[in-house]
Amino acid sequence: MNNLTFSDFACEVYPFLDMQAFHCRYYRLLELFAMGQVRRLIITMPPQHGKSVGASTLLPAFMLGLNPDMRIAIASYSSMLASKFNRRVQRILESREYGDMFPDTSIKQGGRPPQYIRTADEVEIVGHDGGLLSVGREGSLTGNRVDCFILDDLYKDAMEANSPIVRDNCWEWYTSVVKTRMHNSSQELIVFTRWHEEDLIGSIRSLEPVVDMRSWDDVERVGDGWLHLNLEAIKTGSPSPLDPRTEGEALWPERQSLALLEQKRRLDPVRFEAMYQGRPSSRGGQLYGDNFAEWDSLPDHIVRRANYTDTADEGDDYLCSISYAVDADGLIYILDAVYSREPMEVTENLVSQMLIRSDVRSSAVESNNGGRGFARAIQRLAPRVRVEWFHQSGNKQARILSHSATVLHLVRFPRGWAQLWPEMYAHLVSYRRDFASNRWHDAADVLTGIVERESSSSQRSGSRISFLK
Repeated sequence: MNNLTFSDFACEVYPFLDMQAFHCRYYRLLELFAMGQVRRLIITMPPQHGKSVGASTLLPAFMLGLNPDMRIAIASYSSMLASKFNRRVQRILESREYGDMFPDTSIKQGGRPPQYIRTADEVEIVGHDGGLLSVGREGSLTGNRVDCFILDDLYKDAMEANSPIVRDNCWEWYTSVVKTRMHNSSQELIVFTRWHEEDLIGSIRSLEPVVDMRSWDDVERVGDGWLHLNLEAIKTGSPSPLDPRTEGEALWPERQSLALLEQKRRLDPVRFEAMYQGRPSSRGGQLYGDNFAEWDSLPDHIVRRANYTDTADEGDDYLCSISYAVDADGLIYILDAVYSREPMEVTENLVSQMLIRSDVRSSAVESNNGGRGFARAIQRLAPRVRVEWFHQSGNKQARILSHSATVLHLVRFPRGWAQLWPEMYAHLVSYRRDFASNRWHDAADVLTGIVERESSSSQRSGSRISFLK
């Protein structure tokens, strides 16, 4: 049994499992957790992709087989759901296949031995100190030592997750009940579909070190912090050993196709980003948050390179000029940026040098507030770039807010862009949905303008174009 992998175990006790490639990687990480190589683990995954089968049904049985003295607790938003997980684990523990693999781990059957507990909420391992306890959120665990805690979906739905009272109660229960039952070597597994940026995972991320898992090497580097694996329903970014999909591929297309996922995204883009992409944002808070996708290398099928520039509207506003590339699927890759409050005689040179450096073919400059003169200047300094000026007549607030989900969906920044353009990064990730509370709109306005021009549904709507000869 020493060579038994978690995937092998799962297929043996659940021969009906539909094991996809991503499940194998998911189960490998759960196996590392079971072996104690990861002590604190967060996994976020879209709904109906098998997260609970792996984490809350198969994993407890596997861990009790490896160590029948382990005390495991499963918690969910209701005691009824937690009990359902417990009963499923018990059925595995009493199966013939399980007994063949782990003969030292058994539970009470037919009322014998009578001194051991077996209910829907608690079961003890015969002849050992271990067992499995299930509890609903805010339930009591008084007097129970816990070696491993599995927290699976502590919020029932969006209504609960969007309730500050429920979120506060959940956090209070986690800190005053869950944490007080744990000791130095206790393990924690949190497996969620995200609903809100201030859910339990969001609160933990704001207070404790969390390593976002990008490679298997992160297992060795995480130390005593949290390791977080996020599996997106629709892949963003470059392929990796943890997620070798190409940009735009569905996680489980046989179960939820890309067409179905895109349909769900159109119905509620903000909720889709939270539930299916693992990137929640408060509807009343940040508009974008730290949810922009990032790229490591440009795809081979680039069809266009262009630039969009908005000159400063007022004295302390920023000039924002962004060069970008567009691929055959309409995804937008940010190449370079100038984000500056320097006077125009300085920014003219900065922008023209960027146009040449990023090898763009065209540049669109908003003609409002001196943009026409700026456009003429950079045309002179970068003669091989076709520069156009145009008047932006659309309402800035309406444009930015209505296109925010499309911006998050289409735009990709180069990895490490926070270090490349720290001011622009800070202004974008902190940009609020309450439009009046934002001091600087420049970067959000330019991203919106880029999406308007490049999106087939709204390209150049309401704009009057004049090309410089």
